[in-house]
Amino acid sequence: MTRHFVYFSANAVTSGKALSHGDLMKAGRMDIAIHSFIQGIFLSHGVREDVKFHFVFYGMPDHPKHIEIQVKDGLDVSKKDVGTLIKKILYKYRKGEKTEVFPGCFVEKKSFLKVVEELGKENEIFLLDKRGADIRKAKIPTNCVFVLGDQEGFPKKEFKRLKSISTPVSIGNKMYFASQTVAVVNNELDYRNL
Repeated sequence: MTRHFVYFSANAVTSGKALSHGDLMKAGRMDIAIHSFIQGIFLSHGVREDVKFHFVFYGMPDHPKHIEIQVKDGLDVSKKDVGTLIKKILYKYRKGEKTEVFPGCFVEKKSFLKVVEELGKENEIFLLDKRGADIRKAKIPTNCVFVLGDQEGFPKKEFKRLKSISTPVSIGNKMYFASQTVAVVNNELDYRNL
Protein backbone atom coordinates (compact mmCIF):
# COMPACT_ATOMS: atom_id res chain seq x y z
CA MET A 1 0.00 0.00 0.00
CA THR A 2 1.61 3.23 -1.14
CA ARG A 3 0.16 6.71 -1.24
CA HIS A 4 1.54 9.02 -3.91
CA PHE A 5 1.86 12.78 -4.09
CA VAL A 6 2.72 14.44 -7.39
CA TYR A 7 3.94 18.02 -7.01
CA PHE A 8 4.21 20.09 -10.20
CA SER A 9 6.19 23.30 -10.63
CA ALA A 10 6.49 25.17 -13.92
CA ASN A 11 9.48 27.14 -12.63
CA ALA A 12 11.50 24.91 -10.27
CA VAL A 13 15.03 24.50 -11.65
CA THR A 14 16.02 21.26 -13.34
CA SER A 15 19.75 20.96 -12.70
CA GLY A 16 21.89 20.59 -9.62
CA LYS A 17 24.06 23.50 -10.72
CA ALA A 18 21.03 25.82 -10.95
CA LEU A 19 20.18 24.84 -7.37
CA SER A 20 23.70 25.48 -6.08
CA HIS A 21 23.34 29.24 -5.69
CA GLY A 22 21.55 28.87 -2.37
CA ASP A 23 18.50 31.11 -2.90
CA LEU A 24 15.58 28.68 -3.05
CA MET A 25 13.10 31.40 -4.01
CA LYS A 26 15.18 32.29 -7.07
CA ALA A 27 15.42 28.59 -7.94
CA GLY A 28 11.79 28.60 -9.10
CA ARG A 29 10.33 28.60 -5.58
CA MET A 30 12.08 25.38 -4.67
CA ASP A 31 11.25 26.33 -1.07
CA ILE A 32 7.58 25.46 -1.73
CA ALA A 33 8.59 22.07 -3.17
CA ILE A 34 10.77 21.34 -0.12
CA HIS A 35 8.08 22.31 2.40
CA SER A 36 5.53 20.15 0.57
CA PHE A 37 7.91 17.19 0.62
CA ILE A 38 8.54 17.65 4.36
CA GLN A 39 4.78 17.56 5.04
CA GLY A 40 4.42 14.51 2.79
CA ILE A 41 7.19 12.39 4.29
CA PHE A 42 8.07 13.47 7.83
CA LEU A 43 6.28 12.77 11.10
CA SER A 44 7.17 14.18 14.51
CA HIS A 45 9.54 11.33 15.37
CA GLY A 46 9.88 9.44 12.14
CA VAL A 47 9.12 9.22 8.44
CA ARG A 48 6.32 7.82 6.32
CA GLU A 49 7.71 4.80 4.49
CA ASP A 50 4.36 4.25 2.72
CA VAL A 51 4.53 7.56 0.79
CA LYS A 52 6.11 8.11 -2.61
CA PHE A 53 6.67 11.77 -3.36
CA HIS A 54 7.02 12.80 -7.01
CA PHE A 55 8.37 16.15 -8.12
CA VAL A 56 7.87 17.24 -11.72
CA PHE A 57 9.87 20.36 -12.52
CA TYR A 58 9.53 22.38 -15.74
CA GLY A 59 12.02 25.15 -15.00
CA MET A 60 15.35 25.92 -16.62
CA PRO A 61 17.69 24.66 -17.95
CA ASP A 62 16.67 21.08 -18.86
CA HIS A 63 13.00 20.28 -18.31
CA PRO A 64 11.03 18.20 -17.68
CA LYS A 65 12.55 16.40 -14.71
CA HIS A 66 10.76 13.79 -12.63
CA ILE A 67 12.18 13.02 -9.19
CA GLU A 68 10.68 10.19 -7.17
CA ILE A 69 11.52 9.73 -3.48
CA GLN A 70 10.39 7.04 -1.08
CA VAL A 71 12.19 6.62 2.23
CA LYS A 72 13.99 3.26 2.28
CA ASP A 73 16.68 1.68 4.43
CA GLY A 74 19.96 3.31 3.53
CA LEU A 75 18.46 6.73 2.78
CA ASP A 76 19.60 9.14 5.44
CA VAL A 77 17.42 12.24 5.13
CA SER A 78 16.51 15.00 7.56
CA LYS A 79 14.22 18.02 7.15
CA LYS A 80 17.13 20.46 6.96
CA ASP A 81 18.82 18.48 4.16
CA VAL A 82 15.95 18.13 1.68
CA GLY A 83 17.28 20.89 -0.62
CA THR A 84 20.71 19.23 -0.68
CA LEU A 85 19.10 15.86 -1.42
CA ILE A 86 17.19 17.28 -4.41
CA LYS A 87 20.33 19.02 -5.67
CA LYS A 88 22.35 15.77 -5.49
CA ILE A 89 19.59 13.85 -7.27
CA LEU A 90 19.48 16.42 -10.08
CA TYR A 91 23.28 16.29 -10.44
CA LYS A 92 23.12 12.52 -11.01
CA TYR A 93 20.61 12.70 -13.88
CA ARG A 94 21.75 10.63 -16.88
CA LYS A 95 20.23 11.29 -20.29
CA GLY A 96 17.82 8.60 -21.42
CA GLU A 97 17.84 6.74 -18.09
CA LYS A 98 15.81 6.44 -14.92
CA THR A 99 18.66 6.62 -12.43
CA GLU A 100 18.50 5.46 -8.81
CA VAL A 101 20.73 8.00 -7.07
CA PHE A 102 20.15 6.85 -3.48
CA PRO A 103 17.95 4.03 -2.14
CA GLY A 104 14.38 4.92 -3.17
CA CYS A 105 15.45 8.14 -4.99
CA PHE A 106 15.14 8.26 -8.78
CA VAL A 107 15.51 10.93 -11.46
CA GLU A 108 14.52 10.86 -15.12
CA LYS A 109 13.30 13.09 -17.91
CA LYS A 110 9.54 12.59 -18.05
CA SER A 111 6.61 14.92 -18.63
CA PHE A 112 4.07 15.74 -15.96
CA LEU A 113 1.15 14.09 -17.77
CA LYS A 114 3.21 10.96 -18.49
CA VAL A 115 4.02 10.62 -14.77
CA VAL A 116 0.35 11.01 -13.80
CA GLU A 117 -0.94 8.72 -16.57
CA GLU A 118 1.51 5.96 -15.62
CA LEU A 119 0.53 6.20 -11.95
CA GLY A 120 -3.12 6.13 -13.02
CA LYS A 121 -2.73 2.61 -14.43
CA GLU A 122 -2.67 1.14 -10.91
CA ASN A 123 -4.01 3.98 -8.76
CA GLU A 124 -6.95 6.36 -8.63
CA ILE A 125 -5.93 9.96 -9.38
CA PHE A 126 -7.21 12.84 -7.26
CA LEU A 127 -6.61 16.43 -8.29
CA LEU A 128 -6.39 18.88 -5.38
CA ASP A 129 -8.61 21.74 -6.53
CA LYS A 130 -10.46 24.33 -4.44
CA ARG A 131 -13.55 23.77 -6.62
CA GLY A 132 -13.46 19.97 -6.20
CA ALA A 133 -15.72 17.78 -4.07
CA ASP A 134 -15.19 17.73 -0.30
CA ILE A 135 -12.34 15.30 0.40
CA ARG A 136 -14.10 14.17 3.59
CA LYS A 137 -16.99 12.80 1.53
CA ALA A 138 -14.89 11.35 -1.30
CA LYS A 139 -14.42 7.61 -1.73
CA ILE A 140 -10.67 7.08 -1.62
CA PRO A 141 -9.14 3.65 -2.28
CA THR A 142 -5.87 2.46 -0.75
CA ASN A 143 -4.11 2.91 -4.12
CA CYS A 144 -4.34 6.67 -4.54
CA VAL A 145 -2.43 9.56 -6.07
CA PHE A 146 -2.89 13.21 -5.09
CA VAL A 147 -1.77 15.82 -7.60
CA LEU A 148 -1.03 19.42 -6.68
CA GLY A 149 0.83 22.40 -8.06
CA ASP A 150 2.78 25.31 -6.65
CA GLN A 151 1.39 28.85 -6.46
CA GLU A 152 1.32 29.07 -10.28
CA GLY A 153 -0.85 25.97 -10.75
CA PHE A 154 -0.80 23.96 -13.98
CA PRO A 155 -0.44 24.90 -17.66
CA LYS A 156 -3.86 25.09 -19.35
CA LYS A 157 -3.35 22.12 -21.70
CA GLU A 158 -2.07 19.85 -18.92
CA PHE A 159 -4.83 21.00 -16.56
CA LYS A 160 -7.55 20.15 -19.07
CA ARG A 161 -6.16 16.64 -19.60
CA LEU A 162 -5.58 16.20 -15.87
CA LYS A 163 -9.22 17.03 -15.10
CA SER A 164 -10.36 14.38 -17.60
CA ILE A 165 -8.39 11.58 -15.89
CA SER A 166 -8.80 12.53 -12.24
CA THR A 167 -11.34 13.25 -9.52
CA PRO A 168 -11.08 16.85 -8.26
CA VAL A 169 -11.19 17.07 -4.45
CA SER A 170 -10.97 20.04 -2.11
CA ILE A 171 -9.68 20.32 1.46
CA GLY A 172 -11.82 23.38 2.15
CA ASN A 173 -13.00 26.77 0.96
CA LYS A 174 -9.79 28.63 1.85
CA MET A 175 -6.66 28.83 -0.29
CA TYR A 176 -3.95 26.87 1.51
CA PHE A 177 -0.22 26.63 0.94
CA ALA A 178 0.76 23.53 -1.07
CA SER A 179 2.57 22.15 1.99
CA GLN A 180 -0.51 22.61 4.18
CA THR A 181 -2.60 20.82 1.58
CA VAL A 182 -0.28 17.80 1.70
CA ALA A 183 -0.49 17.75 5.52
CA VAL A 184 -4.32 17.84 5.45
CA VAL A 185 -4.49 15.01 2.89
CA ASN A 186 -2.11 12.87 4.95
CA ASN A 187 -4.22 13.55 8.04
CA GLU A 188 -7.43 12.56 6.22
CA LEU A 189 -5.90 9.31 4.98
CA ASP A 190 -4.41 8.54 8.40
CA TYR A 191 -7.83 9.12 9.97
CA ARG A 192 -9.29 6.55 7.57
CA ASN A 193 -6.40 4.12 8.17
CA LEU A 194 -5.63 4.09 4.45
